[in-house]
Formats: sequence, structure tokens, C-alpha cells
Amino acid sequence: MAAIANLTIDQGASFSSDVTLKDSGNALFDLTGYTASAKMAKGYSSTRTRVAMTTTIASDPATGVVTLSLTATETAALDAPARYVYDLEVTKGASVTRVIEGIINVRPNVTT
Repeated sequence: MAAIANLTIDQGASFSSDVTLKDSGNALFDLTGYTASAKMAKGYSSTRTRVAMTTTIASDPATGVVTLSLTATETAALDAPARYVYDLEVTKGASVTRVIEGIINVRPNVTT
């Protein structure tokens, strides 16, 4: 079962969040040979509001760190105030594992 973590994104600002993955024994999860992907949407079954988040595995994959990010342009295009759901999955070969999921609250920026 995936861990749950809720995030907040400021509309129109660059967003970045590091996620440190650990195995069932609480040791750092070695991401060597893995790829990562994350997506967010206005609802679990929503198809028109899906956004792919940029995922980057640390240069030393043994640290278990994956960075989720969006550019300021990407966050500016998000509805706000709004609540999205997201998940992060890691893949190695044919094995896909959801490692974290949660809610993202998008706070609006001041418009002119």
C-alpha cells in the first residue's frame, strides 16, 4: 500500500518536492534501474484535467530520492483554488509500484 502525503502548490510559482522512498524495513529504497512517473488530476476518474508531473530520480539512486516538480507556467495553468489528487509510481521491467499518493491543494495567485 502506498504512503499518503498531502502537498500544497502555489499557482504561478515553481514547485518542487523531494520524496524519499524507504522499504518495509525502513531502509532507503535503491532506485537503480527504476523509472518514476507522477500524475495529478481533479478527481480519480477525471480524464480532462490530468497533468503529468516531472519526476527526477536522484543522481545517486541508492538514496531513494525522487523529485516531483512543475514549472511556474505549468502551475499557472492549474485551476485555483482547487483540490487535486496525485500519485507517484516507480517501474522496473514489468513491475509497477505506487509508492505515494495524496491530495494537492492549489492556492491561487493574485491576478492583475
